[in-house]
Amino acid sequence: MAVQTDRIPARRRRLGDRLAVLGEREFRWFFIGCTTSLIGSSMAPVAVAFAVLDDGGGGTEVGWVMAARILPVVLALLAGGLIADRLGSRRAMLGSELLRGVVQALFAALLAAGHAPVWAMVALVAVWGIGEGLFMPAFGAVVPDLVRRKELTGDANTLLGLSRSVSTVVGPTAAGLVTAAWGPAAVLLVDAVTYGVGAFALAVLRLPVRPAAGEDSMIKDLREGWSEFAARPWLWITTVQMGLFNLLVWAPFLVLGPLTAQRDLGGARAWGLVMGAYGAGAVFGGLLMLGRAPARPLAVASVAALGWALPSGVLAAGVGLPWVAAGALVGGVGSAVCGTLYSTTTQKWVPVELLGRVTAFGVLGAFALGPLGLAAAGPLAGRFGTGTVLLFGAVWQLVAGVVVLAVPAVRNRRWEEGPDS
Repeated sequence: MAVQTDRIPARRRRLGDRLAVLGEREFRWFFIGCTTSLIGSSMAPVAVAFAVLDDGGGGTEVGWVMAARILPVVLALLAGGLIADRLGSRRAMLGSELLRGVVQALFAALLAAGHAPVWAMVALVAVWGIGEGLFMPAFGAVVPDLVRRKELTGDANTLLGLSRSVSTVVGPTAAGLVTAAWGPAAVLLVDAVTYGVGAFALAVLRLPVRPAAGEDSMIKDLREGWSEFAARPWLWITTVQMGLFNLLVWAPFLVLGPLTAQRDLGGARAWGLVMGAYGAGAVFGGLLMLGRAPARPLAVASVAALGWALPSGVLAAGVGLPWVAAGALVGGVGSAVCGTLYSTTTQKWVPVELLGRVTAFGVLGAFALGPLGLAAAGPLAGRFGTGTVLLFGAVWQLVAGVVVLAVPAVRNRRWEEGPDS
């Protein structure tokens, strides 16, 4: 049976009511550990990008290292969904936190010793990506188990989205400052410690034990998850949209952004400020969503997704740092609104025993083309120009958002509808 997350309209709810989910022990521990871990995770990409640039690499090398992180994420997602549904989300996330902590500690040691060629960075971020691939489906599936009062599930998603948003403010900004002062190794060491805090928080959780799915074959389990995913047009349509977004918009922004920042905006500090502004927008977007459930959640999410066009658009325009940061701020608002509504919608209308696998298919679709975008961004910019690649992504995001919003299965989906597609 699907998780129900209908909530009281925001105008009737006080702030204390909206934060009531923090009174639940399991969610509170998870929230603390998750926030700490996410701050470290959001610091690491800045450090990795500038580790490559400091070693003499350019946009192509940054793209390859970033792709080496995302490709294993994609490959590990389905395994992560199976593990979450078979062994439990907490175990899957705990193993992931420990694995990523060890990897980042090794990465920091190599950088500090001055023995980190590009191939070694690629190998380390690949293992890091495997850990992330195991984590993501479990993260999407664990929320219903963290709250006893199911009407608080939406608020739980909003607060977790806020923690992610806060991390994208604190993490990149701190990473830019620390990288400039002490180098990338210090940032990765901090990241390793935060994974340890996240693992401890997971270890103390007391979650309900769900029946194992172990009698059926893995292939049958995957087919069952795929059937649930494919039966919901609103789910696979928005997943396709996110997959093309990561290919054409976000991947070029992540690769060409640091390169442009180093060349034109002031280096690591400037890029940290841009990503911090993106996170600040996400915090604001999360606060807007706290305690709110729009009548047509996917329509609102699709409109909010249009804001992702601005970070690439202003960077393509060649304007100054304040304008780039402002564009990132608006993009961050859209990201928080989309993330909260997509997560809560999926948890509301997908059976809880299938959430790990359905989430895995959703994340797989969203990220599958990302490595290609990361690897191709540098060479395409060399051929057509950085501004052209970024501008194409911005225009694509606007067009795609309008097209998805025109689809009735997305535009007309309402909170009060039943669990069927």
